[in-house]
Amino acid sequence: MPLPLAPAEHERAQRVRALFGRITRRYDLMNRLMTAGRDQAWRRAAARALGLNGTARVLDLATGTGDLAFAVREVYPQAHVVAMDFSEVILREGVRKARARCEHHVAWAVGDALALPFPDGVFDGCTNAFLLRNVVNLELALREMRRVVKPGGRVVCMEITHPQTPIFRELFWVYFGRIVPLIGGAVAGDLQAYAYLPHSLSRFPAAEPLRRIMLAVGFREVHYRLLGLGAMAIHVGIA
Repeated sequence: MPLPLAPAEHERAQRVRALFGRITRRYDLMNRLMTAGRDQAWRRAAARALGLNGTARVLDLATGTGDLAFAVREVYPQAHVVAMDFSEVILREGVRKARARCEHHVAWAVGDALALPFPDGVFDGCTNAFLLRNVVNLELALREMRRVVKPGGRVVCMEITHPQTPIFRELFWVYFGRIVPLIGGAVAGDLQAYAYLPHSLSRFPAAEPLRRIMLAVGFREVHYRLLGLGAMAIHVGIA
């Protein structure tokens, strides 16, 4: 059983939960603007990386408004998805979108990625998008994902990463560190929330160190694919 969070970790987790609740209304629009509309294609790529066959149970963590859960259902029409987020506010928007899509094979749940309320090995795969930068204990979150996936199943993590090409790296940090918060302030009315994004990436490991962390917590055959000129990474590990 996971150890209780330290007071500072608990406080940070509560701040992140409140932040995503505040930006729910413009969350999808900001994702499209920040990625020039590529985020949906990246989610479909993440879904395909699950490599599922036939009927399957998939856990989508930090589901937000459900776009990755919907991508999994699009790629695997026979899959049943549990879409979980620790912000009930943003999850309600996912439920609303599912109703509008007449999507009946996604179940919605509020839960913590650091203490998943499922037995060992109940899912055929697990996905997440933009989760790993926001958890207060990265290794514990990865262990929990591995625990609830059947041996041989895949865990797919889609996350912003550190571009390695020198010129693009500089341009990326100007955009992500200075321009994105301004866009967030103008569009979502919350400059502080979008100023958090570059801060969260600054302390997050780059793609190759993250691969090594996944290996260290027990995943096998971990590999990753870089997208968006190296600003986005999709990591895949076998439980």
